[in-house]
Amino acid sequence: MNRWRVVLVAVIALAAGWIFFHHDSTDDQSGAPGARGRGGGSVLVGVATAKTGDIPIYLNGLGAVTPRNTVTVHSRVDGQLMRVAFEEGQLVKAGDLLAEIDPRPFQAQLEQAQGQLARDEALLKDARLNLERFKTLFAQDSIAKQQLDTQESLVKQDEGVVQNDRGALDNAKVNMVYTQITSPVNGRVGLRQVDPGNIVHAGDANGIVVVAELQPITVIFAIPEDNIPGVAQRMQTGKLTVEAWDRDNKNKLAQGTLLAIDNQVDPTTGTVKFKAEFPNEDNALFPSQFVNARLLLDIKHDATLIPTAAVNRGSQGTFVYLVKEDKTVALQTITLGPGEGDTVAVEKGVKPGDVVVTDGGDNLRDGSKVEIASDGKPVGKPDVVQDGKHSQHKTNPDDSKGSP
Repeated sequence: MNRWRVVLVAVIALAAGWIFFHHDSTDDQSGAPGARGRGGGSVLVGVATAKTGDIPIYLNGLGAVTPRNTVTVHSRVDGQLMRVAFEEGQLVKAGDLLAEIDPRPFQAQLEQAQGQLARDEALLKDARLNLERFKTLFAQDSIAKQQLDTQESLVKQDEGVVQNDRGALDNAKVNMVYTQITSPVNGRVGLRQVDPGNIVHAGDANGIVVVAELQPITVIFAIPEDNIPGVAQRMQTGKLTVEAWDRDNKNKLAQGTLLAIDNQVDPTTGTVKFKAEFPNEDNALFPSQFVNARLLLDIKHDATLIPTAAVNRGSQGTFVYLVKEDKTVALQTITLGPGEGDTVAVEKGVKPGDVVVTDGGDNLRDGSKVEIASDGKPVGKPDVVQDGKHSQHKTNPDDSKGSP
């Protein structure tokens, strides 16, 4: 009985071995992906041709939108808030009325100051007339010199009183003006901090409302300190362009110019703050909004450009697969230059006109045979460079016609 069991186990083992080796042999003959490039099969790849073109050199940094001016509007005088003349979130211009303080107490002070000034001016006029009489009498030796000196002193005192009254009158006029609270800048008002009917004071911490200037607006972002010399040198030759992109780096929000560089490096991060100004005519930038700032430092002309999808990295460094005329590939190490989006410049290792593999490189090795996909790339893959710009390949209904 045990002998039959041994025979049965041996038969099962032989059958399993036959099935395994037969399946592996079938895969090798059919050119399965795992076997392509190792035997006589070809690997289906997408390719692109290296082109000559221009590529921008950007410095990127995370930034925050900051109003050029942010003003907390306070009352300049103490009094009852009679009226609020703005809507929350409203756009206002410099000089627009925002609120009104009860003017009646200040009108009374103004009238008192006017009356006091009129009284003291009359006294001064009388003192000056008496002085002229005393001068005549003194010339006739009719009065003592001391009496003339006393009158001259009285005139000067009255002149001082009148000058003080004029100052009080001006102060009363200013207080009357302060009862009309206006916007100091163009911008957008925030939420109201106090309601009409309340007594407001010049020393109130929150003020009445905050006005933020939005047009123009600024973005403050950080750049590594190693880039300071290059940026400073470029600023001497002209204005540098700065772009603001959304947090996902997909949509360009605004374009402006570099305004200033901070005067010190942050020792904890090794970065320096840059400030850029944007017209913001469409209000695409909002205070405290986080954006990706891109400073255009330079443009590299006549560079050799390939898709970033063609670049591989391994133990031998950065490399690409070059497609040769005999439809085999050669592993070529390269030196990369600046990149932008899906395009990268190559400093060394690739020349214009070279064909590089952009898709399917995972199944390749040096000397592998390849078969180029329709139109030089798999349908729907973005891996072609035209005139220095990366273009997205879209499925063409005609691609299926005549394809193997």
